[in-house]
Amino acid sequence: MDPRAEADAQRGLPVAGWRRRVLEPLARSQRAFNDAVLKVADGLSERIDAVIGSLAAGDRRVRELEERLVRLERREGGVPQTVAAQARQDALPDYFAFEARMRAPTEEVRERQRVYAELLAGHAPVLDVGCGRGELLGLLRDAGIEARGVDADADMVAFARGEGLDVEQADAIAHVGALEDGTLGAITALQLVEHLPPAALVTLLETAARKLRSGGLLVLETINPASPQALRNYFADLTHAQPLVPETLELLVRGAGFTDVELRYLNEPGERIVEVELPAGEEWDAARAALAANTRTLNETLFAPLDYALVARRP
Repeated sequence: MDPRAEADAQRGLPVAGWRRRVLEPLARSQRAFNDAVLKVADGLSERIDAVIGSLAAGDRRVRELEERLVRLERREGGVPQTVAAQARQDALPDYFAFEARMRAPTEEVRERQRVYAELLAGHAPVLDVGCGRGELLGLLRDAGIEARGVDADADMVAFARGEGLDVEQADAIAHVGALEDGTLGAITALQLVEHLPPAALVTLLETAARKLRSGGLLVLETINPASPQALRNYFADLTHAQPLVPETLELLVRGAGFTDVELRYLNEPGERIVEVELPAGEEWDAARAALAANTRTLNETLFAPLDYALVARRP
């Protein structure tokens, strides 16, 4: 036995007590060291997150500027900036630059719209109304689906044409109205209907119903007003007329003569509220159920999908 432990034993002190006296200072030192290491690690993690965020923001800014430079290279002289009938469309002097900053680079938008390529297979020809920079048209071309687009903004049209896409600058309603009845397999309008005042929107829907052949599809995508984040983006754009709750848009579409209306919610945010773990035991069952219900409600409210698509069929 250790001499000190033997002396403690002679004085009636247990060996375990001596060990505690010896080991406790070491344990305290180890805990202090662990705490210091964790604080350093947390600080480094925060700095790394900040650097990653800064790099992502810089990369996004570079892509935005690249698109704006390409726009300038493709801009056509003597062409009116917008030919939209509603005054709101000319509210911003450089809508292309605004769109590049506030929405997303073309490759991100293209990924979000990839879900429509499979949906539109077998429904050619497709007319993409308010086609913008042509992300959907590019996807349909790659899928071998005949499609063309129309947009009121000159820079959007020039950019899309630079991608080799069939796009015309025209007011959407006037362009659709001039087409022969029953000749289109599908009409798409992604992030457009929220730009149209009610009368113009109703006119577009009724006109679209006449231009589609029997069984043709109408695909509308717009922001989800149930999402606070989507509403923030909505109010950032001065060319918007009104947000459209799904029930309202569905009523308008059915009133225009469409059937088989389906709503699809898209683009859920990455953030979610994480449910806190409560102690085990029956006495915690009620609290656990209430917490789960509240967490679910908050997630459905705060982190609702950013967009929804309405898919309808012409009878």
